[in-house]
Amino acid sequence: MYRYDEFDAAFVRERTGQFADQVRRRLSGELNEDQFRPLRLMNGLYLQLHAYMLRVAVPYGTLNPRQMRMLAHIARKYDRGYGHFTTRQNIQYNWPKLKDVPDILADLASVEMHAIQTSGNCIRNVTTDQFAGAAADEILDPRPVAEILRQWSSLHPEFSYLPRKFKIAITGAPHDRAAIRFHDIGLQAVANAAGEIGWEVWVGGGLGRTPIIGKMINSFVPHEHLLAYLESILRVYNRYGRRDNKFKARIKILVHEEGLETIKAQVEQEFAEVRGGVLTLPQQELDRIAAYFAPPPFKPLPATRIDVARETILDPAYGQFLENNIHSHREPGYVSVTISLKPIGGAPGDATAEQMEVVADLAEQYSFDELRVSHEQNLVLPHVAVSDIRAVYDALVAAGLAEGNVGRITDMIACPGLDYCALANARSIPVAQAISERFADPARQAEIGDLKIKISGCINACGHHHVGHIGILGVEKKGGELYQITLGGDATENASVGKILGPGFEADAVPDAIERLVNTYVAKRQSQGESFIAAFRRLGEAPFKEALYGAS
Repeated sequence: MYRYDEFDAAFVRERTGQFADQVRRRLSGELNEDQFRPLRLMNGLYLQLHAYMLRVAVPYGTLNPRQMRMLAHIARKYDRGYGHFTTRQNIQYNWPKLKDVPDILADLASVEMHAIQTSGNCIRNVTTDQFAGAAADEILDPRPVAEILRQWSSLHPEFSYLPRKFKIAITGAPHDRAAIRFHDIGLQAVANAAGEIGWEVWVGGGLGRTPIIGKMINSFVPHEHLLAYLESILRVYNRYGRRDNKFKARIKILVHEEGLETIKAQVEQEFAEVRGGVLTLPQQELDRIAAYFAPPPFKPLPATRIDVARETILDPAYGQFLENNIHSHREPGYVSVTISLKPIGGAPGDATAEQMEVVADLAEQYSFDELRVSHEQNLVLPHVAVSDIRAVYDALVAAGLAEGNVGRITDMIACPGLDYCALANARSIPVAQAISERFADPARQAEIGDLKIKISGCINACGHHHVGHIGILGVEKKGGELYQITLGGDATENASVGKILGPGFEADAVPDAIERLVNTYVAKRQSQGESFIAAFRRLGEAPFKEALYGAS
């Protein structure tokens, strides 16, 4: 996993000291809010609706138990006893006091963590597959490349003030669990005809007020030239990206307006100049970084089949957990265990300090000191022996973390919405809670099968509603809150943007609307094996629109 070198330690220590002085001057009145704003944003500190919010970086979603315990300590000492895990694999604290933020940053630095690259017009925290380094379907572990990108992008002199924020996602598997086609740059590991591993590069994806699926700009960039190619893309964007209109400043707008071929020609011109130079990654350096991510000392275990049907009869809740929260592992006898942060009626993505400490203990005891944050706002123990699953589950039950609903209708992504965010038009959390309670019955969830609902409280789409099988967008209308419903979004390799079906609904009518959509799907699917997204693509929007609004 990522580790500080001497530069990182000195840099973070200096940044923490600088910001402590900036906070002192803000509290004394030497700096007003307009002067303080760019300084705090460089340190991950936002001013939200009711209080400051601190966003802490979790590079490519990887943590160790010591770091998780520090996050718990910060939640308990400086916040209200909990933190919120985000779709960028970070954690947010919604109630820190400004005077305490320098102490929080100092505590984070003591465990090699910080809040840099979590805000502002820079290259943000690089995200990846939550099962990286463990998944059975993986071509290679993408985390060494993600770490190289972290080092390259931190304090890059040319890219510290981009036209807008810039997001990169990377996956090492054919099945995209990192939503790479909805990022400014998306990277997917591929093999060429000679069997060499390189990178498929996608550019110009994004959500927000203009959802766009990224376009493939290069089908194969060799490992050693990846930094040079990405630098070429960033140079083109930095040169031509709009700075006069923040709504048109993202690279997706540049690609859309100029055309992929025009942008590609500019990138190739830059690439020709820098390829083979100082940005070339020597194999020795690749090997050094890869050594940080060497597989843990797995014990030789027999491949063990989990008898989910038998366990369901003996203990239905445990059977549901095995059915939904276990992911296949590349090592025989091991699995990855997803810990749902979506309890029925809870706020999606929230975890208490006590729960974080339980997860840290489980990672230490059962997962080789490693855990992950997923972009779907859950936690993952990546390396658990099959024989230890029951012990892990029992500990999660005691901590209120054993919900067996991963991938089900109650496993919703939701932004903080109007309960916290100054940009939001509507509340997200209460709507998510109401839907969760409506579909709480495990048997009903199993009957429905895989279904992704995603909820945003404004057009900025922090809840990724555009790529939900069912998406919900809160909007303001005549001083009230309405919720538009979209269908057909998909963040995987079969990427699609959801379509708005019609007029919005009042908050208390949303669960009924979702129920009508679900009932239509169940009645019209070809078999229980046909997923919601597959059925929608086959049937089209007409039957679902009729279910919501009646025959036209």
